[in-house]
Amino acid sequence: MALAELYTQYNRVWIPDNEEVWQSAEITKDYKAGDHFLHLQLEDGTELNYPVDPAALPPLRNPDILVGENDLTALSYLHEPAVLHNLKVRFVESKLIYTYSGIILVAINPYKQLPIYGDAIIHAYSGQNMGDMDPHIFAVAEEAYKQMARNNKNQSIIVSGESGAGKTVSARYTMRYFATVSKSSSNAHVEDKVLASNPITEAVGNAKTTRNDNSSRFGKYTEISFDKSYQIIGANMRTYLLEKSRVVFQSENERNYHIFYQLCASAMQPEFKHLKLGSAEEFNYTRMGNSTVIEGVDDRANMVETQKTFALLGLKEDFQMDVFKMLAAILHLGNVEITAVGDERSSISLKDKHLNIFCELLDLNCDKIVQWLCHRKIVTTSETVIKPMTRSQAVNARDALAKKIYSHLFDFIVEKINQALQFPGKQHTFIGVLDIYGFETFDVNSFEQFCINYANEKLQQQFNLHVFKLEQEEYMKEDIPWTLIDFYDNQTVIDLIEAKMGILELLDEECLLPHGADENWLQKLYNNFVNKNTLFEKPRMSNTSFIIQHFADKVEYKCEGFLEKNRDTVHEVLIEILKESKFHLCANFFQDNPVSISPFSSTISIKSARPVLKSPNKHLRTTVGSKFRSSLSLLMVTLNATTPHYVRCIKPNDEKLPFEFDSKRVTQQLRACGVLETIRISAQSYPSRWTYIEFFSRYRILMTQQELSINDKKQICKIVLQRLIQDRNQYQFGRTKIFFRAGQVAYLEKLRSDKLRHACIMIQKSVRGWLQRKKFLQIKQAALVIQQYFRGQRTVRQAITARTLKQTWAAITIQKYCRGYLVRRLCQLIRVAAVTIQAYTRGFLARKKYQKMLEEHKAVILQKYARAWLARRRFQNIRRFVLNIQLSYRVQQLQKRIEEKSRENHGLLERLTSLASTHVSDMDTIQKLETDLEKLTAQKRMHEEKGKKYKEDSEQKMLKLENQNKELKEQKETLEIKLQEKTEEMKEKMDDLTKQLFNDVRREENQRLILEKNFQNQKQDYENEIELLKGEIKVLREEKTQLQDQIQQEIVIQDGLKMEVGQLTKQAQKIPELQKEIELLQTQKLDVEKQAQTQKRELREKMSEVTKQLLESYDFEDVRSRLSTEDLEHLNEDGELWFAYEGLKKATRVLESHFQSQKEIYEKEIEGLNFKVEHLSQDINHLQKLFREENDINDGIRLEVSRLTSENMVIPDLKNQVSELENQKLDLENRLQEQTIKLKGKMEEMSDRLHYELEGDRAQRQTNEAQNEIDMKEKEKLKNTNQEIEGLSNGVMQDETQDEVKSKIKQETARLTVENMDLEEKLDMKDRIIKKLEDQIKTLTKTIEKTEAHVPPLSKEYIGMMEYKKEDEERIVQNLILDLKPRGVVVNMIPGLPAHILFMCVRYADYLTDADMLKSFMNVTIDGIKEVVKEHSEDFEMLSFWLSNTYYFLNCLKQYSGEEEFMKCNTPRQNKNCLKHFDLSEYRQILSDLAIRIYHQLIVVMENNIQPMIVPGMLEYESLQGISGLKPTGFRKRSSSIDDTDTYTMTSILQQLSYFYSTMCQNGLDSELLKQAVKQLFFLIGAITLNSLFLRKDMCSCRKGMQIRCNISYLEEWLKDKNLQSSNAKETLEPLSQAAWLLQVKKITDDDAKEICEHCTSLSTVQIVKILNSYTPIDDFEKRVTPSFVRKVQAMLNNREDVPQLMLDSKYLFQVTFPFTPSPHALEMIQVPSSFKLGFLTRV
Repeated sequence: MALAELYTQYNRVWIPDNEEVWQSAEITKDYKAGDHFLHLQLEDGTELNYPVDPAALPPLRNPDILVGENDLTALSYLHEPAVLHNLKVRFVESKLIYTYSGIILVAINPYKQLPIYGDAIIHAYSGQNMGDMDPHIFAVAEEAYKQMARNNKNQSIIVSGESGAGKTVSARYTMRYFATVSKSSSNAHVEDKVLASNPITEAVGNAKTTRNDNSSRFGKYTEISFDKSYQIIGANMRTYLLEKSRVVFQSENERNYHIFYQLCASAMQPEFKHLKLGSAEEFNYTRMGNSTVIEGVDDRANMVETQKTFALLGLKEDFQMDVFKMLAAILHLGNVEITAVGDERSSISLKDKHLNIFCELLDLNCDKIVQWLCHRKIVTTSETVIKPMTRSQAVNARDALAKKIYSHLFDFIVEKINQALQFPGKQHTFIGVLDIYGFETFDVNSFEQFCINYANEKLQQQFNLHVFKLEQEEYMKEDIPWTLIDFYDNQTVIDLIEAKMGILELLDEECLLPHGADENWLQKLYNNFVNKNTLFEKPRMSNTSFIIQHFADKVEYKCEGFLEKNRDTVHEVLIEILKESKFHLCANFFQDNPVSISPFSSTISIKSARPVLKSPNKHLRTTVGSKFRSSLSLLMVTLNATTPHYVRCIKPNDEKLPFEFDSKRVTQQLRACGVLETIRISAQSYPSRWTYIEFFSRYRILMTQQELSINDKKQICKIVLQRLIQDRNQYQFGRTKIFFRAGQVAYLEKLRSDKLRHACIMIQKSVRGWLQRKKFLQIKQAALVIQQYFRGQRTVRQAITARTLKQTWAAITIQKYCRGYLVRRLCQLIRVAAVTIQAYTRGFLARKKYQKMLEEHKAVILQKYARAWLARRRFQNIRRFVLNIQLSYRVQQLQKRIEEKSRENHGLLERLTSLASTHVSDMDTIQKLETDLEKLTAQKRMHEEKGKKYKEDSEQKMLKLENQNKELKEQKETLEIKLQEKTEEMKEKMDDLTKQLFNDVRREENQRLILEKNFQNQKQDYENEIELLKGEIKVLREEKTQLQDQIQQEIVIQDGLKMEVGQLTKQAQKIPELQKEIELLQTQKLDVEKQAQTQKRELREKMSEVTKQLLESYDFEDVRSRLSTEDLEHLNEDGELWFAYEGLKKATRVLESHFQSQKEIYEKEIEGLNFKVEHLSQDINHLQKLFREENDINDGIRLEVSRLTSENMVIPDLKNQVSELENQKLDLENRLQEQTIKLKGKMEEMSDRLHYELEGDRAQRQTNEAQNEIDMKEKEKLKNTNQEIEGLSNGVMQDETQDEVKSKIKQETARLTVENMDLEEKLDMKDRIIKKLEDQIKTLTKTIEKTEAHVPPLSKEYIGMMEYKKEDEERIVQNLILDLKPRGVVVNMIPGLPAHILFMCVRYADYLTDADMLKSFMNVTIDGIKEVVKEHSEDFEMLSFWLSNTYYFLNCLKQYSGEEEFMKCNTPRQNKNCLKHFDLSEYRQILSDLAIRIYHQLIVVMENNIQPMIVPGMLEYESLQGISGLKPTGFRKRSSSIDDTDTYTMTSILQQLSYFYSTMCQNGLDSELLKQAVKQLFFLIGAITLNSLFLRKDMCSCRKGMQIRCNISYLEEWLKDKNLQSSNAKETLEPLSQAAWLLQVKKITDDDAKEICEHCTSLSTVQIVKILNSYTPIDDFEKRVTPSFVRKVQAMLNNREDVPQLMLDSKYLFQVTFPFTPSPHALEMIQVPSSFKLGFLTRV
């Protein structure tokens, strides 16, 4: 189809616009060949006749369905306005910043933080094909990583764009992706170091510009190295063309490099004070741009981050301080003031503050710096001349020095980073990330822009060749004829710049001349290239500029400064001064041959981007241009040896406004970055490419029924295309794809929409016709009904007259009489018939009743005899049954009484032992108290002696003080005499002295008051301690009374025990006599039974005779002859046979009465025998109680002694009881000894504390006395000395009170010792009683052993243990854990059988009370489970099997632990199986942790198995066939074959879930654990599906929402089938269900927005907005979501408090809980299968 034929009515075109670049318009009239005007209507409604050239018609606009595509190459019309509009729709309306353009990823800077870079997003893109997900920087990184791993070829990611377009951030995200996806297994954290290099390079190489707050002012190529397992092992960085001029000059609203401002912000920190820095406003190099602060950036915090990253890279603080010194020196150098001296000289003051700091920091000679900053040395062949410099020259020299230092420092930091990222081994492959400046054009362009644009020319050439190569490979792969495509080749521009006698070579040549100037170089350019090279031009209005036609645009360069920047020279004398610096870092920078460090060997020989500085000879010095050219050529070699991936960053506006799209600026960048060139190359051939399956699904509506009948879909596509598009040149059939020329997809879309439109019209026509017909029929029916009623009413009115009324009345009366006659006649006939019937029936009933009475009389006689026989037989059975019941009941009563007596005896013994233990403890406490009292008395004596000595000392001191007082009085008299003689001057002095004395007196009074307060506090403390002692004494008294009462009770109990033991001995002698009596009773019982049997036989014979007589007397044949068949039937109907049966009943009653009389006689005889038996059973019962008591004490002895009789079970257990009592006694004595030691310690502490406090009081008193002795020299201090004496007397009184307390304590202890002596005597008596009991028990055991021979042995009874030997532990673990295979074994055994067997072994170790054996077995078992889980860490069946067994083992340890909370559901037998000797709570915790580990590993295995199925099954598979339509996917979509049978479906997911469920059920996993696992799986399904939906715009459609909802219903149905509704798994799918609902619901009005906000409660605001922005119509009949509606929903959701996170955390794990479920299986019933190979274990 010709392209001109598409310019028809209602189609839209693009026309140029001055503001928006392109404007859309709709064609109002079909275009015909030869027309010079196109009739258009603009979007604002204005009509326009647009002049056109028939050879160049305006570009057509794509259908709305194709707008917003992920890949620009999927557009039907590929041209600049289509690309611009698609980017604008995605960026502004859908808030999508990434778009593919063939092999390029276009990234538009949103100027806003977006939640699309988290770890969840990284994991979502990891392992995905590039076209499967929405465009993203992570998708490009994943493609590079995948190609590297698949092809073993190095990769490169080239990130380019303007300043502010987001290059640095994009490069940072790619490196972060590699670091996350390919984490190394070692502990070196190489990936963290690689990421840490970014903050450092950004700090020293990035700065704020007018276009970007974090603009990279250098190019960077980072090679990330991988080993053979494709894990990061290291990295290397190369830098290009650092903007050194920024160090000394910044334009308005720009800043210097970030590191300077970070240093200034941290100047006041202690570690930076030696740098003598201040704020950034104080330094010339940081304040030039008048913008020292960036909004929202904290320079101090960034400085901390920079230091952390230095440390992470292993660069220590010494190195950091050296770097900061250099940076601070540069700042101070910029503040050195240079003053002009005349016109030709300049000078610097030696007192300049900043100069001295600069020299101090770098350790330089200040005089030399001052001299050579203002002078220069000129060396000629004959002499050396020193020439002064002007102020401007000196400033330039200073700035050049600063730039030189910074340049070397930058290279040095990069070198150190490379050293930190080195690795010892050899790299396998690498991925390079190139972050380089894009094409630049400013109002004034200089040397830097020239180099940048030169680099972009080289990159563009490489890009064009790569695109061309990929196109050729695509065509060859699809077997399509290859035709040459014309594309722009910029080799001529590159030759203009770098060829021989090119611009760079002429520049280097001019730099070598001693008097070279920019004007001379420019003139050479004019002479060589003007009018000779079309790409070089001379501006018309300027003689200082030149123009180069680059691939992107024309750029005018100013020649000023080209030579100086190319030379990049610093005066050699200054370099020599820096070499002589004692600061090693500064000196090393400028050495002639610095040691270079090669980063690592690679497949490409890579040199340093900045060559080593050579000798100072300027003829041999390389220029900046030549360095840049060599490094650029090296970069191109590297890129050409790798597979490149392109990221083009676009700046949407210059104001940095979020999501604002400036069409002019974007178009300019698209032209410059090569995106449009890619589009142009694609558009020249076959830009639209569809796979056959996509074409078949999309355009199936255009196919005929005959075509669809063909089985081969590929053949169908070919036939349909040949029919629809006649021109074969417009498409090509490849192996897997169909290639279309530009416009053909739009034509097919037009045909499809027309077909759908016609179909819609047909449906509308039919529906509307049906509705109209239905309405017509309703109206017609209503009209007929109205007519019917109207006509009826009219005829009625016409028919009603007087004559008709009379006739009707007469007819009614005639009918009345006629009907009455007929009814009476009928009634008489019925009456006569009824009377005759009654007569016959009553006669028949009377005869029938007579016959019945006769039969009843005969039956009564039969019943009498039959019932008598039955009664006798029933009586015999009842008598035999009653006898058996009575015997069993009486035996049970005897057993119960014996058990009660045994329990009472057991309680008495326990009380006896407890009393003995308490008595021993009391004795020990009393002994301790006695010893403590003795110590206290000794201490009291010591204190009394010390108190006496202290009193004598105090009395002596009092005498001394009185003597001193007398002396003072005498001195006072002499002084008064002398004072009278002195002059008035002496009086004034005395006044001063008196004032001082009064102050001293007041001070000492205050000290006295303080001492009194301290004394009172100490007194209160002593009183409190005394009260505590009194309380303890009361407690001891109470315990004493309790002990006395217990001793009395024990005496009474012991007397009772003596009596019972005597009775036991007597009754034990009666046992053989009782046994003989029992045997006699049994023989009597047998005789009685024999007599009853004989009587039964006699009764039976009598019954047989009676029945014979009855039969002979009654002639049955006569009766039968009399009765006819009808009579017999009447008999059966009326129940006459029943009367005969009643007669038989009466006969049996007579027999029963006869039996009853005989039964009473027998019962009397039995009661007599029972009385004898009861008398004997009472005696036996008493014996049973006594012997059963010993049986319950110790189970072990009861197993050894076989059961003799129910009366004497386990008497030898008393021996063990006595031994246990003795052991308990020893334990109690040990505890009492420990308590005595503790009491002694406490008493010693109390005494030490008292002693310490007394010594403290003495020390205070001594200090007070010393002060008093000093103050006694003065008159006024005598009062104070008296008060001190009173204080000492109070201390003596306090000592006396303490003595009283001690005496009371001594009395109490004496009394307690007496009481304890009594208690000891009573305990001795108890010990004697126990010995007597032991002797009696020995005698009883001897008698039992004699009778033991006569008792038959018992049957073998199991107690739920597994006996094993310690050396068999390894075999148990090997056979039961390591070698056990669950498949095939699980079906035939109870759940958790291995766990029960293990616990039975644990019980055996506990039974032996062998702690080492138990500990060893538990450790070996746990290690074995860990080993088998580790060995089969990916085997789902093994993990579920051992999770189940670990859980059962843990529950067994809890169930049989003996703790009440776990024993509630146990049976009495299970309670007996509890562990007796050891507490295994620590092992329970270890097993619980192990079970959690196994559960988490099980979840990981299930997730790994089901995860590949989730997205294909839940999202991609069409569970509802035929409702979704495919769209073109562009270059990035993977090729898919026609046969897609291998893909996963929803059925695959359900089958996998069913496999998990059945396996877990077979392995006996607890239902609660199973529900938790299913809930975790459903959360994973929902999270991964929803995350993929967020990242796949092509899936966000109404039809896909229907598919998702259908798949969710399948999952809910599966839960219902498995009875797992209570697992809360359904709730985990709620976010996905709401997302599916959101895709289906209407999204237009305010009510719709409100409904969305109310319904989508499980989705966050970010997620709702993302789905609305990503909503994509499948057909033209659907509408997009308008931005205004999205903003409306967002405003309504602002009040909602939720996490601003887009992706769900698919790695989230719900907290697992292990409920306690007791095992219903009895341990004694468990048997070990032979398949376990555990024959060496024996059941106990």
